[in-house]
Amino acid sequence: MATFVVFDLEFTTWPGAVEQDWSGPGQLREIVQIGALRLDAECAVVEEYEALVRPVTNPQLSPFFTELTGIEQETVDRDGLAPAEALSDFLGFCRGQSVLSYGNDMVVLGENAAWARARGEQLKNSLLDAAFLNIRPWLNTLAPATRPANSGRLWEALGLERPVAAGGEHSALFDCYSLAAAVRKGGAEGRELPVGWL
Repeated sequence: MATFVVFDLEFTTWPGAVEQDWSGPGQLREIVQIGALRLDAECAVVEEYEALVRPVTNPQLSPFFTELTGIEQETVDRDGLAPAEALSDFLGFCRGQSVLSYGNDMVVLGENAAWARARGEQLKNSLLDAAFLNIRPWLNTLAPATRPANSGRLWEALGLERPVAAGGEHSALFDCYSLAAAVRKGGAEGRELPVGWL
């Protein structure tokens, strides 16, 4: 059965970081949560992946991040994986797949992989073992109403039912369900993704 992956990341942030492109002192986009769904050709969910990650440079989450995502410091401290472990697991989940994001989350993955390697940590899997693609341009062209929306609000921008998934906007796995709903709608309208995704 042919499958593909949609994924979303939540990473460290502070007030004004988006507008400044994380250029403030010490403001690295360290991954705190990874969510992913493996989908079949009809965009039905075959498998879920979710992990919390303990940031290294900024181990203390900002109140802004916690309010935005609902992810609490004690939860990350208790359940978070080391970055190299989380990245290795996630890249293993993606191996051999087309991997779609709504935005350039693959760049953030690359940054985090580079930082892990710079700390002397070994990754068991490679970014090169999957085909990553930002489908935001495709979706924004197909449905201009999605242009101002983040991945967690795509369902709303498209007038779809709210995904039946835990959490809400800025929860990585919920955002994946929202993205999957948008991709499903595009497929239902006969619009193929601009890649050999299956």
